[in-house]
Amino acid sequence: MTRLLGTAIVLFSASTAVGCRDVTRFSTHDGSFEGQVVQGSFVRAGIADDTRLCMTFDADHLQDGPGVLTTTDGRFTATPLRPIPQIWHDPLSTMSFGDGRIQNLVYVATPNGENADVMVVLSLMQSGGIEVRVLRGAPQGDAAAAPIGQAPPLFGLFTLEKRHVPCAP
Repeated sequence: MTRLLGTAIVLFSASTAVGCRDVTRFSTHDGSFEGQVVQGSFVRAGIADDTRLCMTFDADHLQDGPGVLTTTDGRFTATPLRPIPQIWHDPLSTMSFGDGRIQNLVYVATPNGENADVMVVLSLMQSGGIEVRVLRGAPQGDAAAAPIGQAPPLFGLFTLEKRHVPCAP
């Protein structure tokens, strides 16, 4: 029985060690990550095709202040990524999709001048870049626009590369 318990502890320790990933190389320090929205209209809604996103990121603060977003369209200006405390105790914190991703993280951000939050999904890529998905809502049936008082749906995928300069003001 003691041997079985010892084996179980070793297996548990090994499995949790695999689950912990060192993502500190993604911290920007004095730099940033920057890139353009993916051009295909089938993966973009409510975001102009020439929009660029710049992000600072601190991997040591994933759960309490991981960084800020700034976009060239003015939707975000040094807008904080807000962690969802409960997500770190939920299977969503282990979400995995697609190859080449080290870790996926879910945050919330509030666009400038809007009352409706957006979900922000960060994918830390094995290549050293970051994919940022910004999403909110879904189309209302056949309606061309969001109902009055509701923020329009958004979806954009940005592919970012690390730079050694800060985001432009």
